[in-house]
Amino acid sequence: MKKKLIPCIYLKHKMAVTGFDDLTVIETEPVRLVQKFCDAKADEILVFDLSKEDKEHEEAIDKLREICEASTVPVIGAGNVRRMEDIKKLLYAGCKRACLNYSLEGNIELTKEVSDKFGKDKIIACVKDSSELNDNLPVIKAYTSTVLCLDRDVYRTEDKDSLKGIKFIISLPNILLDKLIEYMKFDEVEGITGAVVNNNADDLLKIKDLVGETYTPFSAFKLNSDGLIPVIVQDYKTGQVLMLAYMNEEAYEKTLRTGQMTYFSRSRQSLWLKGETSGHFQYVKSLSYDCDADTLLAKVEQIGAACHTGAYSCFFNDIITYDFEEKSPLSVLTDVYDVIMDRKVNPKEGSYTNYLFDKGIDKILKKVGEEATEIVIAAKNPNANEIKYEISDFLYHVMVLMAEKGVTWDEIMKELANR
Repeated sequence: MKKKLIPCIYLKHKMAVTGFDDLTVIETEPVRLVQKFCDAKADEILVFDLSKEDKEHEEAIDKLREICEASTVPVIGAGNVRRMEDIKKLLYAGCKRACLNYSLEGNIELTKEVSDKFGKDKIIACVKDSSELNDNLPVIKAYTSTVLCLDRDVYRTEDKDSLKGIKFIISLPNILLDKLIEYMKFDEVEGITGAVVNNNADDLLKIKDLVGETYTPFSAFKLNSDGLIPVIVQDYKTGQVLMLAYMNEEAYEKTLRTGQMTYFSRSRQSLWLKGETSGHFQYVKSLSYDCDADTLLAKVEQIGAACHTGAYSCFFNDIITYDFEEKSPLSVLTDVYDVIMDRKVNPKEGSYTNYLFDKGIDKILKKVGEEATEIVIAAKNPNANEIKYEISDFLYHVMVLMAEKGVTWDEIMKELANR
């Protein structure tokens, strides 16, 4: 199991404070903390909402949404959860997982309901002492993915067999690094959070090195005559091939250690951190190798352009192209959306799309409602073709609405992925 280092942000009045019992403001804009933690190669970020009043809670959710947008790593949401709607707000704000505080009895009863709706992999049980853990083991095992322990010794029990199958995130105070590393080496520990991680954010990479995470060794690959392995690089969201580069052992190990794509430049005969001079970094989302172990495939988050020419992808010189229909759902939707946006910017006489834009939001909404009703009517017809036509009409009008409101497919897809 990969060991995670998970810095924590405590939100109070939309600002980051020291902790539960110390509300000293340490950062007025928490997004800056997020960027610091991401740059330090944190694996996840845990955010506690310390608000009490409903208005402050809504403000915290808005700030949490900003944090999730800014973070390049998954965010865990916690704090002020008492009902299904609170879990929904955390996940819909962009959190990959949400915590249920087991000090509140109602949350224990809520666990099955939220797990059934969102999936157990989205739910973390938060416990403060061994009794909260041991008294609720059946619920925890059945309906949660992980236990967040606010006391470092909660998970230590004589009955180790009872904890089999449970993963733990341990919150630790600002202890010595050698003690932190000791905790990280326990098999059942998924990750470490708390003051010890926050106060050592600049040393996260060093800590991971000391723990010695295991990866496929470079010696497992079949190399070319230069002792290198080719790397195909894809955009993790769209699947678009961005570039082809090469790695030696040092570049491979640095990529794994830092989470940023590092290659071996054959022309310069030296290591090459992608983006070091241009700022167009590539952050690793996944790294895999093929059946012959002679090629790597990297899926990355590309900042800026991948190609030195300024093109997003290096593959823009066509040799031969046959007419074909694009089959990728996202590509089709994006292409249609782009045409709609072009009509908005460059009106065309006689265009139905421009007619809708000219009539305004009320007309667009009326058409969306009408098309939704047509879907319902078509669904009662045994002929499946009719519902395909109606859904297509509906999606077109929804895209006109998206264009009118400035919402993109990237934003919609990200929202769907969060759910």
